Amino acid sequence: MRSRRGARNVSRPLIVGLTGPNAAGKGEAAAVLTARGFAPHSLSDVVREEALARGLTVEREDLISTGNALRAQFGAGVLGERMLARLSGRDVVDSIRNPEEVRALRGAPGFVLVGITAPLSIRYARSRARGRPGDGTTEEEFAAREALENSADPARQQLAATFRLADYEIENSGDLDHLRKQVDRLLDRLAGESA
Repeated sequence: MRSRRGARNVSRPLIVGLTGPNAAGKGEAAAVLTARGFAPHSLSDVVREEALARGLTVEREDLISTGNALRAQFGAGVLGERMLARLSGRDVVDSIRNPEEVRALRGAPGFVLVGITAPLSIRYARSRARGRPGDGTTEEEFAAREALENSADPARQQLAATFRLADYEIENSGDLDHLRKQVDRLLDRLAGESA
């Protein structure tokens, strides 16, 4: 784990936002934080609710198109804005995929953005192991789908641009135990910075 923005005075409440490419370990990091007492949230929950309300499935392609439609209709930060009312002050927010979502969430006291990454080959292997529909059946297809999530259109997913806004970065090339240790070190650091 390394700081992306240098020392930062983070006071309680603490809201940890997670961003990064597919199968980097965001969900696992969120699970670690949830086990440490953080209330779990995902911007994908907002999208799932909207997709179901529109009579769509919650498969990856429908979720992407629904999220993009929401951003186009209500502004690129809409998912973050809708999430703000759900936050209690000790939360983890997963699936942040647009810079405007970050800007909206930065309105919540104690928000920090953590980027989680791993090499493409490792992420592809993880995606195959978890077997989620829509991840891609070959590494090339996996990479091509990821490229679609890096649009220049401000109303669409912009994973790389969002990742560049991270306050901290976790390189998750190791096993789950290594990720847990990195998340714990980050929490210790944040606690020290808020003291």
